[in-house]
Amino acid sequence: MRDFLENFDRTSEDDPVRKAQTLSRQPLPRRFYKTVAVAEHGDGFAPTLDGRPALTPGRTPLVLPTRDLADLAAAEWAAQGENIDPATMPLTRLANAAIDAVAAGIEPVRAAAARYAGSDLLFYRADSPDSLVARQTAIWDPVLAWVEDAFGARFSIVAGVMPVAQPDESIAAIAAAVPASPALLVAAFHSLTTLTGSVLLALAVLHGRLAVEEAWAAASLDEDWNMELWGSDREALQRRAYRGREAEAAARVMAAFRAA
Repeated sequence: MRDFLENFDRTSEDDPVRKAQTLSRQPLPRRFYKTVAVAEHGDGFAPTLDGRPALTPGRTPLVLPTRDLADLAAAEWAAQGENIDPATMPLTRLANAAIDAVAAGIEPVRAAAARYAGSDLLFYRADSPDSLVARQTAIWDPVLAWVEDAFGARFSIVAGVMPVAQPDESIAAIAAAVPASPALLVAAFHSLTTLTGSVLLALAVLHGRLAVEEAWAAASLDEDWNMELWGSDREALQRRAYRGREAEAAARVMAAFRAA
């Protein structure tokens, strides 16, 4: 297990969240514990493995702010079989990212999410066929209307993928709306933004305007339309399901802070 964690820590990527979340390609470590529970730890709650707090790859206790989140993380540890597979532990990996990477440098992660305000998925529309155009309009336009109402940010819509300059004041308004703390919330917001390709969808989930299932469907609109037309690919569906679980974990964290 020590070698596995050391190899995980040496993962090198520019994105500190992705660095902490990227799965090691080393052989999966064997499960080293029998029992899983949850215990209070400082100001939060930690999954415990045989009575000891679970640790991040950086060897820091895996402490979550609410009992519900700790219960979810504990369930991921309890569900492991003979080996520990991080791919099946999205909430644990997100918490690892927050504790080991984001907490030491929140602003670059926050800024990376805010940059999506200049090139958000919802700005770029199809010019045909009419059925796809209509679907994008029906699903994406209400989010843009809510963003304008909630943050005073109005954006230009373009047909195609050529970049379009967005108003500086609108970009600034969205940047100001991106959460600045705590590290776990920033990590979750960044994760959902990158998974959906949309800081606007992430804001809608953060503020309870959209359920994560609605935001994920909105982000997958083009992909769904193509699958309806051409059929689905098993590997693509598996990748999408994996990313969907990551999105769900991020939304769970965001909901916990919203409730608090």
